[in-house]
Amino acid sequence: MSGLPNVPKVELEIVGESSDKRDGFLHLKRHELVLTTTSGRSKPFPYDVVGRRALDAAIIVAHYRDGDGTRQIYMRSSVRPPITLRDAPPFPATSLWELPAGLIEPGEEPIAAAARELEEELGVQLPPEALAPLGPPAFPAPALIGEFHYFFHVEVDPSRRSPPAGDGSALEDAAEITVVSLADMLAACRRGEVPDAKTELALRRLAEML
Repeated sequence: MSGLPNVPKVELEIVGESSDKRDGFLHLKRHELVLTTTSGRSKPFPYDVVGRRALDAAIIVAHYRDGDGTRQIYMRSSVRPPITLRDAPPFPATSLWELPAGLIEPGEEPIAAAARELEEELGVQLPPEALAPLGPPAFPAPALIGEFHYFFHVEVDPSRRSPPAGDGSALEDAAEITVVSLADMLAACRRGEVPDAKTELALRRLAEML
């Protein structure tokens, strides 16, 4: 047999729910669920789901060839307090090198969000149609949140990049931008130096496409 088989058929029924009504970036819903499978119907069980006003995100690989023909990638540092606030942090820093990315506003097309984030985070202004999809969207943490990641790439002209405006938050004010070759980034992924999963996935997809 080639390829994956069809996933088992499972029906999901919500028999009750409650929500965390506090203001904040995230909200929590606790559902009472019942699963029906070929084996029968389960007892009701609780399941917590994280949500937010803008759920999905766009990830952008901005790249170019330098004078030697080497493919260069724009990377941006991102402050990620959750990795420091873990009870047992496995990573020694508060910031990570990541690809530019950002949330897709309600009603906004993913490719339009990608173009907006490209300007906000890198200072590269391009129309949405200049960007191209980089493989299908993916769930980063499907057991916790229904967020979809949409991947895009675009070849840019480094001479036309301006200082990025950011979104005005303290987290973005602390960000820095660097350029690293695609080959060096892939090597860093293999060494475990790029713990951000969406960044590694997008870089590997770009390398496969090229």
